[in-house]
Amino acid sequence: MPNSVEIVCPHCSAVNRVQADRMKERPKCGKCKEDLFGAHPVELTAETFEKTISRTGIPVVVDFWAAWCGPCKMMAPIFQQAAARLEPRVRLAKVNTETEQMLASQFRIQSVPTLVIFKNGQEVARQPGAMDLNSLLRWIQTYT
Repeated sequence: MPNSVEIVCPHCSAVNRVQADRMKERPKCGKCKEDLFGAHPVELTAETFEKTISRTGIPVVVDFWAAWCGPCKMMAPIFQQAAARLEPRVRLAKVNTETEQMLASQFRIQSVPTLVIFKNGQEVARQPGAMDLNSLLRWIQTYT
């Protein structure tokens, strides 16, 4: 792991450089002073997606979901639990495909939920369908 890691603030989108050995010490954003990690998934929009994916120095797992989707609703608390367990080693994020249709189209999301892992701005894995917590954690750990 490098000496420092860039983390995009989920509140103001500022890019923060955090010492790798201090990642578990609840780092705060240098701009807005909010916590960089909150033990829950970050909501991404068209405005914040690219910067978060490309400038965050840890893997980012994105849940493409929709409010009308039953499996998405079942998966939401599981994704929340995974965020609490995996931060700050992995950032978990959500994209509402109803409000962010351009992102859903750009990433060819054909069914929801679809989970995508990004590392250094590049997609490294994709998994359609809901998963239980243990399956989700195993899948993420396989690619991160």
